[in-house]
Amino acid sequence: MECEVITLKCPNCGAPVSMKMEECEYCGNPIAIKTYDAVKDMTPLQVNKQVNSYRQAMVENPDDQGLNMAVAFCFFKLKMYDKALPCFEKAMVDNFDNPEPFFYAAVCLLKGKKAFLTPRPVIDKIEEYINAALMIEPQPLFYYFWAYIRYDHHFRKSYRMNPNYQTLFAQAKQAGLTMSDVNKLYSVLGVERPSCL
Repeated sequence: MECEVITLKCPNCGAPVSMKMEECEYCGNPIAIKTYDAVKDMTPLQVNKQVNSYRQAMVENPDDQGLNMAVAFCFFKLKMYDKALPCFEKAMVDNFDNPEPFFYAAVCLLKGKKAFLTPRPVIDKIEEYINAALMIEPQPLFYYFWAYIRYDHHFRKSYRMNPNYQTLFAQAKQAGLTMSDVNKLYSVLGVERPSCL
Protein backbone atom coordinates (compact mmCIF):
# COMPACT_ATOMS: atom_id res chain seq x y z
CA MET A 1 0.00 0.00 0.00
CA GLU A 2 1.41 3.37 -1.03
CA CYS A 3 1.49 6.21 1.49
CA GLU A 4 0.05 9.50 0.22
CA VAL A 5 2.15 12.63 0.79
CA ILE A 6 -0.01 15.54 1.87
CA THR A 7 1.24 18.96 0.83
CA LEU A 8 0.36 22.26 2.44
CA LYS A 9 1.82 25.72 2.94
CA CYS A 10 4.08 26.52 5.87
CA PRO A 11 1.94 28.45 8.37
CA ASN A 12 4.85 30.81 9.03
CA CYS A 13 6.42 31.63 5.63
CA GLY A 14 3.99 30.13 3.10
CA ALA A 15 6.56 27.81 1.47
CA PRO A 16 5.24 24.51 0.07
CA VAL A 17 5.81 21.74 2.64
CA SER A 18 4.70 18.20 3.33
CA MET A 19 3.26 16.55 6.46
CA LYS A 20 6.27 14.22 6.29
CA MET A 21 8.54 17.16 7.25
CA GLU A 22 9.22 17.86 10.92
CA GLU A 23 9.93 21.53 10.23
CA CYS A 24 10.01 23.97 7.32
CA GLU A 25 13.37 23.96 5.57
CA TYR A 26 13.06 27.73 4.95
CA CYS A 27 11.99 29.17 8.33
CA GLY A 28 12.36 26.28 10.79
CA ASN A 29 8.69 26.43 11.84
CA PRO A 30 7.22 23.08 12.98
CA ILE A 31 5.16 21.37 10.29
CA ALA A 32 4.16 17.89 11.50
CA ILE A 33 2.77 18.39 15.00
CA LYS A 34 2.70 14.94 16.55
CA THR A 35 2.80 15.79 20.26
CA TYR A 36 1.46 18.46 22.58
CA ASP A 37 5.05 19.52 23.33
CA ALA A 38 5.30 20.85 19.76
CA VAL A 39 2.57 23.45 20.42
CA LYS A 40 2.70 24.07 24.16
CA ASP A 41 5.04 27.08 23.86
CA MET A 42 3.40 28.58 20.75
CA THR A 43 1.46 31.83 20.97
CA PRO A 44 -2.25 31.74 20.10
CA LEU A 45 -1.43 33.57 16.84
CA GLN A 46 1.08 30.89 15.84
CA VAL A 47 -1.38 28.13 16.73
CA ASN A 48 -4.12 29.79 14.66
CA LYS A 49 -1.78 29.94 11.66
CA GLN A 50 -1.09 26.21 12.09
CA VAL A 51 -4.80 25.40 12.29
CA ASN A 52 -5.59 27.40 9.13
CA SER A 53 -2.84 25.64 7.20
CA TYR A 54 -4.01 22.18 8.33
CA ARG A 55 -7.67 22.91 7.69
CA GLN A 56 -6.93 23.77 4.06
CA ALA A 57 -5.17 20.42 3.64
CA MET A 58 -8.06 18.64 5.41
CA VAL A 59 -10.50 19.71 2.68
CA GLU A 60 -8.97 17.04 0.45
CA ASN A 61 -7.86 14.68 3.24
CA PRO A 62 -10.49 14.85 6.02
CA ASP A 63 -9.64 11.46 7.52
CA ASP A 64 -5.85 11.75 7.57
CA GLN A 65 -4.63 10.74 11.05
CA GLY A 66 -1.62 13.06 10.98
CA LEU A 67 -3.67 16.11 10.03
CA ASN A 68 -6.34 15.29 12.59
CA MET A 69 -3.73 14.90 15.35
CA ALA A 70 -2.05 18.17 14.39
CA VAL A 71 -5.34 20.11 14.35
CA ALA A 72 -6.42 18.42 17.59
CA PHE A 73 -3.24 19.51 19.40
CA CYS A 74 -3.72 23.06 18.13
CA PHE A 75 -7.32 23.21 19.36
CA PHE A 76 -6.22 21.58 22.61
CA LYS A 77 -3.57 24.28 23.13
CA LEU A 78 -6.28 26.93 22.62
CA LYS A 79 -8.46 25.10 25.20
CA MET A 80 -11.10 24.49 22.54
CA TYR A 81 -11.82 21.01 23.87
CA ASP A 82 -15.10 20.55 21.96
CA LYS A 83 -13.24 21.07 18.66
CA ALA A 84 -10.16 19.05 19.67
CA LEU A 85 -12.13 15.97 20.79
CA PRO A 86 -13.58 14.96 17.38
CA CYS A 87 -10.14 15.41 15.80
CA PHE A 88 -8.53 13.14 18.40
CA GLU A 89 -11.37 10.63 17.89
CA LYS A 90 -10.80 10.64 14.10
CA ALA A 91 -7.08 10.09 14.72
CA MET A 92 -7.94 7.00 16.82
CA VAL A 93 -9.53 5.17 13.89
CA ASP A 94 -7.28 2.33 12.74
CA ASN A 95 -4.46 3.79 14.84
CA PHE A 96 -3.89 1.14 17.44
CA ASP A 97 -0.18 1.76 17.90
CA ASN A 98 -0.40 5.32 19.23
CA PRO A 99 -1.95 5.87 22.69
CA GLU A 100 -1.75 9.69 22.48
CA PRO A 101 -5.13 10.36 20.81
CA PHE A 102 -6.86 8.19 23.43
CA PHE A 103 -5.12 9.97 26.31
CA TYR A 104 -5.78 13.48 25.00
CA ALA A 105 -9.39 12.65 24.08
CA ALA A 106 -9.89 11.61 27.71
CA VAL A 107 -8.37 14.89 28.88
CA CYS A 108 -10.63 16.84 26.48
CA LEU A 109 -13.70 15.27 28.04
CA LEU A 110 -12.83 16.98 31.34
CA LYS A 111 -12.91 20.38 29.57
CA GLY A 112 -10.36 21.90 31.93
CA LYS A 113 -12.44 21.11 35.02
CA LYS A 114 -11.88 18.80 37.96
CA ALA A 115 -13.08 15.24 37.57
CA PHE A 116 -15.32 15.77 40.61
CA LEU A 117 -17.48 18.19 38.56
CA THR A 118 -17.82 15.85 35.58
CA PRO A 119 -20.98 13.72 35.14
CA ARG A 120 -20.60 9.95 35.62
CA PRO A 121 -21.34 8.97 31.97
CA VAL A 122 -18.51 11.27 30.84
CA ILE A 123 -16.19 9.78 33.49
CA ASP A 124 -17.06 6.30 32.15
CA LYS A 125 -16.03 7.42 28.63
CA ILE A 126 -12.79 8.91 30.03
CA GLU A 127 -11.97 5.61 31.71
CA GLU A 128 -12.71 3.76 28.47
CA TYR A 129 -10.17 5.94 26.65
CA ILE A 130 -7.59 5.58 29.45
CA ASN A 131 -7.95 1.80 29.30
CA ALA A 132 -7.49 1.86 25.52
CA ALA A 133 -4.31 3.94 25.92
CA LEU A 134 -3.03 1.51 28.57
CA MET A 135 -3.70 -1.48 26.31
CA ILE A 136 -1.63 0.12 23.57
CA GLU A 137 1.22 1.20 25.84
CA PRO A 138 1.12 0.92 29.66
CA GLN A 139 2.74 4.28 30.45
CA PRO A 140 3.04 5.48 34.06
CA LEU A 141 1.32 8.75 33.07
CA PHE A 142 -1.81 6.86 32.00
CA TYR A 143 -2.00 4.91 35.27
CA TYR A 144 -1.50 8.15 37.16
CA PHE A 145 -4.25 9.90 35.18
CA TRP A 146 -6.59 7.01 35.97
CA ALA A 147 -5.61 7.26 39.65
CA TYR A 148 -6.51 10.96 39.55
CA ILE A 149 -9.94 10.17 38.01
CA ARG A 150 -10.61 7.43 40.57
CA TYR A 151 -9.62 9.76 43.40
CA ASP A 152 -11.24 13.03 42.35
CA HIS A 153 -14.47 11.57 41.04
CA HIS A 154 -15.06 8.14 42.57
CA PHE A 155 -13.35 8.39 45.96
CA ARG A 156 -14.55 11.94 46.68
CA LYS A 157 -18.12 10.88 45.84
CA SER A 158 -17.78 7.73 47.97
CA TYR A 159 -18.08 5.29 45.06
CA ARG A 160 -16.42 1.94 45.66
CA MET A 161 -14.42 1.07 42.60
CA ASN A 162 -11.87 -1.58 41.84
CA PRO A 163 -9.07 -0.83 41.26
CA ASN A 164 -9.16 2.14 43.61
CA TYR A 165 -6.98 5.23 43.28
CA GLN A 166 -4.35 3.93 45.73
CA THR A 167 -3.84 0.76 43.67
CA LEU A 168 -3.57 2.74 40.43
CA PHE A 169 -1.18 5.24 42.02
CA ALA A 170 1.01 2.31 43.16
CA GLN A 171 0.89 0.87 39.62
CA ALA A 172 1.97 4.22 38.21
CA LYS A 173 4.92 4.37 40.60
CA GLN A 174 5.83 0.75 39.85
CA ALA A 175 5.74 1.53 36.12
CA GLY A 176 8.27 4.35 36.65
CA LEU A 177 6.21 7.48 37.35
CA THR A 178 8.40 10.58 37.43
CA MET A 179 7.80 14.08 38.74
CA SER A 180 7.89 15.17 35.09
CA ASP A 181 4.88 12.90 34.40
CA VAL A 182 3.03 14.36 37.38
CA ASN A 183 3.72 17.95 36.31
CA LYS A 184 2.73 17.17 32.72
CA LEU A 185 -0.60 15.72 33.77
CA TYR A 186 -1.70 18.70 35.84
CA SER A 187 -0.39 21.08 33.19
CA VAL A 188 -2.57 19.51 30.48
CA LEU A 189 -5.53 19.07 32.84
CA GLY A 190 -5.34 22.68 34.04
CA VAL A 191 -6.24 21.71 37.63
CA GLU A 192 -4.35 21.59 40.91
CA ARG A 193 -2.74 18.39 42.11
CA PRO A 194 -4.60 16.71 45.00
CA SER A 195 -2.42 16.42 48.11
CA CYS A 196 -2.83 12.63 48.32
CA LEU A 197 -1.47 12.11 44.80
